Amino acid sequence: MTTESPAPVLRSDTFDPLDLRVLSALEVNARASFSRIGAVLGVSDQTVARRYRRLRAQGGLRVVAVRDPERLGQDQWMLRLRCVPDTAQTIADALAKRPDTHWIALASGGTEVICGTRPRSPGDRDDLLLGKLPRTPSVVEIRAHQLLHRFFGGPDGWVRKFRALTAAETEALRPETPPRPGPARIDPEDEPLVAALERDGRAGLPELQRATGRSESAVKRRLTALIASGAVYLDVEYHPELLGHRLGAALWITAAPAALHSVGQALASHAEIAFVTATAGPSNIMATAVAPDTAGLYAYLSGPLGALPGVQHVEATPYLRRVKQLTYARRPR
Repeated sequence: MTTESPAPVLRSDTFDPLDLRVLSALEVNARASFSRIGAVLGVSDQTVARRYRRLRAQGGLRVVAVRDPERLGQDQWMLRLRCVPDTAQTIADALAKRPDTHWIALASGGTEVICGTRPRSPGDRDDLLLGKLPRTPSVVEIRAHQLLHRFFGGPDGWVRKFRALTAAETEALRPETPPRPGPARIDPEDEPLVAALERDGRAGLPELQRATGRSESAVKRRLTALIASGAVYLDVEYHPELLGHRLGAALWITAAPAALHSVGQALASHAEIAFVTATAGPSNIMATAVAPDTAGLYAYLSGPLGALPGVQHVEATPYLRRVKQLTYARRPR
């Protein structure tokens, strides 16, 4: 059994607790209207709109739809690519343009690319893992970790660990339609709707109607069904630095097989962990840790993580730069 760790602390000179509450509200219900968010938070809808615009302009805020491969039964991989010096950025940019990649960072002093990929088919997977990457001369080593079981991340956002909302506020913001058990699927006729939401998860019904050619009621009905089934979830992209947590690191953890599940569950409860999954590969758990600075990362590695029974080995790889989070904007040269 795991116990809840202390909440992270907002350490920002730019954003205040109300910004954090607005961000938390969007994480609970990304399509909630400004008036609904304002009513729950006790501020006007104009105030919420202003904070939303500022978060977009200064904090990299975007709301996008994400296909959940775990619910759809699709493969997921985390790749570690060791590259010839001075080539990692070019390789990362090329990978970021692929629609089947969703998270890319430079690490190890700029000689390693860490890439999350969600191939839509075995052919797409083989094209990347057996075709393009092995034939890239500047990639000198490939380590592929298949993701087996998500403990935290995906629909569960890290901002909720700040506990900026009360339980009552969270409940008041939740979408009216609860998750539905049963198979999750995206039908071919859903593709225009999902594609529009992948561009803008807060797109209004008239815009979605134009993108799909379907009636507003049909769009609303199918959108509700997709989200309720778990086939698609709405995610909030932002820069963790805006909350004062400037250092991210990949953790490659080896746990004793009998302790794999308990270690994963414990990590999911830690305030520093934004994502954690069981993997196949050289290690059996991969996590992303977020800390204010190197001292904070050291305190976590030597404290809560180091104290977990069953952890046999940890390799920490600090991220040098995020290239793609959910979306990709090419950096100017």
